[in-house]
Amino acid sequence: MHEGHRQRMLKRLEQADGLQDHELLEILLFNAVPRKNTNPIAHELLNAFSSLEGVLKASMEELCTVNGVGMETAAYLKCIAVLYERMGKKREELPKIFNVRTFSDYVMARLSPLDREVIEIYCIDANERIRSSRRFAAGTADRAALEPEEISRFLALQRPAGLVAAHNHPYSRAFPSDADDKFTAQLQVLCSMNNVRLFDHIIVGTDGTYSYFLVGRMEEIRRNFDVAHLIGGKLYP
Repeated sequence: MHEGHRQRMLKRLEQADGLQDHELLEILLFNAVPRKNTNPIAHELLNAFSSLEGVLKASMEELCTVNGVGMETAAYLKCIAVLYERMGKKREELPKIFNVRTFSDYVMARLSPLDREVIEIYCIDANERIRSSRRFAAGTADRAALEPEEISRFLALQRPAGLVAAHNHPYSRAFPSDADDKFTAQLQVLCSMNNVRLFDHIIVGTDGTYSYFLVGRMEEIRRNFDVAHLIGGKLYP
């Protein structure tokens, strides 16, 4: 009976806005309490600490005073709380508005200490606010690769208005290679296919940063590698 109930509850996560606090907590506890009805425990926790925020702010010792909560369940909830706190700090560190000059400084601070080449993609909304970021690849000291399918899936899930790409050259200058130019062109094609504006591709090197936008190349790349330009305009039956 519990298994069927759990499957129904997991299905409801697709419409999570309709779930009440005790139901979300019940689902969260599925992993911590695998063979037991977690609904009563969720109610006990909310009764003890008044809210989801109160549950996540409670100490492990306090959590263990709740009926049905042992050390492993308390540790699981505490781990979730710490992860949530760290995610909040990361969001605060992300610049709010995209500005190419200040953003170059931001990615310089992030990527220059690394000894492996990585690629990061930043999502921008219609008001040019930086909404989220993702590190896609960690390669060797001089090469990181990213499959077009990964970007396509990312665009389909995130649905951004714009993108900024950034990657690093750990042991060389911030000057684009032929492979960097090809990657920028390929990324522009994928963006134009999904009605997303590619704002910039920034390279971090040993001598600073290189911005395709600031050197005047981004507009040319957007124009030359726009899907409508490549296929000759609109499609007609």
